[in-house]
Parts: sequence; structure tokens; C-alpha cells
Amino acid sequence: MGYEPVVGLEVHLQLSTVTKLFCGCATKFGAPPNSQTCPVCLGLPGVLPVLNARALEWGIKLGVALNCQIAEVMKFDRKQYFYPDLPKNYQISQYDKPLAHHGHLDIVVNGQPKRIGITRVHLEEDAGKLLHDASQTESFVDFNRTGVPLLEIVSEPDLRSSDDAYEYVTELKAIIQYLDISTCNMEEGSLRCDTNVSLRRSSTDPFGSKVEVKNLNSFKAVKLALEYELQRQAMALDQGQRINQETRLWDAKTLRTESMRSKEEAADYRYFPEPDLVPFTMSREQVDAIRRQLPELPAQRAQRYQTTYQLSAYDAQVLTQHHVLGELFEDALRAGAPSKPVANWIMGDLFAYLNAKGLEPEAVKLRPEWLAHLLELIANGTLSGKMAKDVFVQMLERGQDPVDLVKEGGLQQIVDVGALEQIAQDVLSANPKSVEDYRNGKINALTHLMGQAMKQSKGKANPQQMTELLKRKLEAIPK
Repeated sequence: MGYEPVVGLEVHLQLSTVTKLFCGCATKFGAPPNSQTCPVCLGLPGVLPVLNARALEWGIKLGVALNCQIAEVMKFDRKQYFYPDLPKNYQISQYDKPLAHHGHLDIVVNGQPKRIGITRVHLEEDAGKLLHDASQTESFVDFNRTGVPLLEIVSEPDLRSSDDAYEYVTELKAIIQYLDISTCNMEEGSLRCDTNVSLRRSSTDPFGSKVEVKNLNSFKAVKLALEYELQRQAMALDQGQRINQETRLWDAKTLRTESMRSKEEAADYRYFPEPDLVPFTMSREQVDAIRRQLPELPAQRAQRYQTTYQLSAYDAQVLTQHHVLGELFEDALRAGAPSKPVANWIMGDLFAYLNAKGLEPEAVKLRPEWLAHLLELIANGTLSGKMAKDVFVQMLERGQDPVDLVKEGGLQQIVDVGALEQIAQDVLSANPKSVEDYRNGKINALTHLMGQAMKQSKGKANPQQMTELLKRKLEAIPK
């Protein structure tokens, strides 16, 4: 385009604590509207907030995982703005003393490593949710979400493409899931992402006017919205237009961004220290104790898979992007399965099934020993590769061991030489033209004969044995 994209991301993460950030109300998703509220989260006069210690601990845990410096003293501030979903007319957030800052996240984009700076991770309360129904003359507000603990992860403007942004949010989500601090369900709003986008002529020029894009409810939307917005800004600049600093909304139906409002600056929010909460201190000993609780994170696990199981960097990265897949892989190996075939089945057939059904890995109840048994059935000749694929789908949908599925369905591969001999002879007798074509040098005729043999055996004939039998019989026919 003749411009350098400059992109930063703001990720808002709802923590899976049982109660809200400053009160004892439940955080469960899907409750009847306004059923999980109290005077504290509604901001009624005379109430005082009390910090949820688990939310603070989880915030520090993510900060440590993102290689951040953890603040020894952190405080909360009032962020003033007026909107119908904010009952207090201010949000308790963190401004100049966030809980974590100056970190980084390493990603791999198109095979190349890249380090993205983390500006800050701060803790704040969520706002309510406005409900707009086109068939109604009014809008509605649900305050159940008000006060749910949020972590905001703000990146440095180090991203230079939509691919960078996609890999960044993918890796960040993987880390969060490994830490088990959020469901990361974008449909339920527990993971939300805003992008800040600008263009400049070269890396030595100052940043251009920043445009914030909201309403991104999937990682695919992040990528598409960035691609559209970069193109829109480039076309505007080429035509001599000025890019306004504003907030725009992504429309997933039209695949366009639309202007929403002018972009606020920090001064517009009139931050000041929250008078009802004292500053909080975290000792080095407390931070170190949290650091020791960290599990093996995706990048560490991927490196171990390359070293221990001789997997490629790509395979290791894919298998570790979701902790459920990593556990499935390792547990199947413990059940006796070889590493590379397990990796291939997970990345091939399991991924295909998940994509076709629109499911997340945790939604499928696949026992690792079942995967090991399936590979054993292939290795000992009980199942052909094609039969195994069918059994694999049944295994996922019926929740049964493949050994039992094979017995119940009579799915064993035919390996008996006598039975295969009879099938081969019947096929040759029924297809004299194909036999003649093969003898005249048309090698492809063998493919037709093999298809007929597999059809007659209902897919149960051992393909390798059947191919060798047909060839031997064809060669033995006198000329």
C-alpha cells in the first residue's frame, strides 16, 4: 500500500471468579436480567466496595505469564463517563498505577518469531449490557455483568499486519486458558478485543491518527476488520483526505467499519483516585509464590514437544495452542500410542470434525486410550485407513471405545487370503473389459478393479493385499 500499518490491541478479559470484583454477587452467565445485582455493584448511596482477592491474584498471575513487572503498590481510580449501562456514572479501574506493566509476548508469524510489547495489564469492573431489539421502541439494560472482574491487556503498537494481530490474540488466549482464569468465550463476552489502527509512510515517521475499532466478536473478525480498516485509511490518504481520530464499529454483515464517535483521550475521563479503596501492596515474596504456581505455558510445552517427541515446530505449536489438545496428545502417548500418528489424527481428523461441527476441543469427550486403541487397530490390520476414519467419527459421536465399535459393527478388515482370493476372482470375472484394458497397457484399469473389489467387500478388504492379489492374477492370465 506504500504505508506501514501500526496496530495495537486492547483485550478485555472477564475472569471466572465466583463473585464480582467489589461485591458478593454471582458472575454466572445467562441468569435472568438484573437478578445478580446488589447496592454495591449498582452504586447506591452509602455502600463501600471490597476487593476480590482471587481476582487480584489471577491478574498478577497473567502479568507474570506475560513477562510483566508487577507493581509493588497499585491503586484504583474512578473513570468518569456517562452511559446507560454504567449505573454509578463511573467505572472503578486503574490508571497510573496498574497491577502489571512493561511485559512482552512472543509470537510466530509465517514462521518468523516476533516479540510484541505489553504496555500494561490492569484490573477493573465490567459495565452492564444494553439490549437493543428492533421490534421494540425501547432499549433495555441488564446490570448482571456490572462489576464482573475484567483484566485489560494493552499491547504496544508493535503489530504490523492483520496476521500479527491474529497470532497475538491466539497466543494470548492459549496462555489464558492454560492459566484457567477465564472461559475466553467471545460469544458470551468473556473475551473482547478492540484494535487501534493507523498508517504512516515509513518506520521513521511519527504515528498517524489513531482509529479504534470495536465490536470484534471473533478472532476472524479481528483479522477482517484490520484488513478493511487498513485499506480504507490507505485509500483516504491517497486521496489527500485527513484521518480522523475516532472510534468505529465493525459490521460483520457488511464487512465494513462504521463511524461511531470521536475518540476520547485519557483527560476526557477525568480520572482520580478511588476514595473508597486504599492502595494495595504486593511483596516480592507474594509475587514469587504466584510465579511458582504457573503451569507449563504453551511456548514451553511446544519446545518440549520438539525436543522430547521430535515433532516439527509447526506441529508442536498447533498441538499446544489449546491445553485440552496438549493433554490429549500426551495422555494418548502414555496409553502406548506413537507420537507422530497421534499428532496427525488430532491435527487432521479431530480438527476437521471440530470445524465441521463448530465445536471447541473441550466439547468433545475423546478419551486418550481410545485414540491409542484406534491406532493399534490400524497397526494390526483390523482396520484400514478409510475404515478407521469412519470409526473415529463414530467414536466421537457415540462416545465408545473403537474396539467395542468394531465388534458391534462387524467392521474388521478382511485379511483372510482365501476370502480375498474369492473377491478378486469374482471382480475379474465380472469386469472383462477392465482386464483387457490392463493387459493392453492401461494401468489405470487396476484402479477401477480395486474400486469394485472394495465395493464388493463393503470397504473391508485389506487394500494392500487386494492390490497385490489383483496384480498377480492379472499377470497370470495367459496372453
